Amino acid sequence: MSTGPSNPAASSTRKHTALPKAQILIEALPWLTRHQGKTVVIKFGGNAMVDEDLKAAFAQDVVFLHHAGLKPVVVHGGGPQISRQLDAAGIVSEFKAGLRVTTPEAMDVVRMVLAGQVQRELVGLLNQHGPLAVGLTGEDAHTITATQHFPQIDGTAVDIGRVGEITAIDTGAIEALLADGRIPVVSSIARSQDDGHVYNVNADTAAAALAAALDAETLMVLTDVEGLYEDWPNSDDVISRLTATELEKLLPELASGMVPKMQGCLHAVRNGVTTARVIDGRVPHSILLEIFTDEGIGTMVVPDAQHAQGES
Repeated sequence: MSTGPSNPAASSTRKHTALPKAQILIEALPWLTRHQGKTVVIKFGGNAMVDEDLKAAFAQDVVFLHHAGLKPVVVHGGGPQISRQLDAAGIVSEFKAGLRVTTPEAMDVVRMVLAGQVQRELVGLLNQHGPLAVGLTGEDAHTITATQHFPQIDGTAVDIGRVGEITAIDTGAIEALLADGRIPVVSSIARSQDDGHVYNVNADTAAAALAAALDAETLMVLTDVEGLYEDWPNSDDVISRLTATELEKLLPELASGMVPKMQGCLHAVRNGVTTARVIDGRVPHSILLEIFTDEGIGTMVVPDAQHAQGES
């Protein structure tokens, strides 16, 4: 009596239902090879920072990058959380030149929220997958040094308090963590070596400065839009790729919220980073889609020379 399956074809089909998963993994192989051992700096923000499902997906993506042989470094701010805590403390949020006016009292709240709340939650999400993430701020080991930033409004420098402009980056602590197989999570606050004050630093700017100092392969900035629009608001077509010079020409026309992100991308590729990408953080697993597939979902900025050579 035969003990084999009554319908060999059906059995064979069942055995290979997982084949699409294998095909997806094989398609990722060129990207895995290309990015092996490379540092990737990711600026965490937008909806990905406040939506529970997106936060979990973000943590999974970062851990995947780590286990795939890349070296992710996460940089974060926390605008919504800071505003909420300031409201609770009875401190009015005021903005000038697109930046939060940060009094010493507000700075205490900023520091508490970034280092004690947002960072702790993100480290916890990453460490659900193993003893990987370590949190630090720009204050630690002089990772980020800043001086007071005075933005120009109508040609006049304006005092907006404890808002910092980066003057130096020391990557020693981050590089030590990466060498130890950890995932650094950096809060965007910094200390001044001149006056000893702690300053709130724009997280997009901090991520770009760290990416350049770390000789990162890629800077990735999560946003709440699909990318850089070609002719907003007349069109929602996204520019998939542009050079540093092309971006520089567009900067004066950009909406204020995109300016620090795109300035950061420009700084990164002008200072040794191979690609800088603005991606839609509202899309689950957008980081993996951007790095490991041909279906790029955001805007990629490349150095002028790289574009001329036709590299991808």
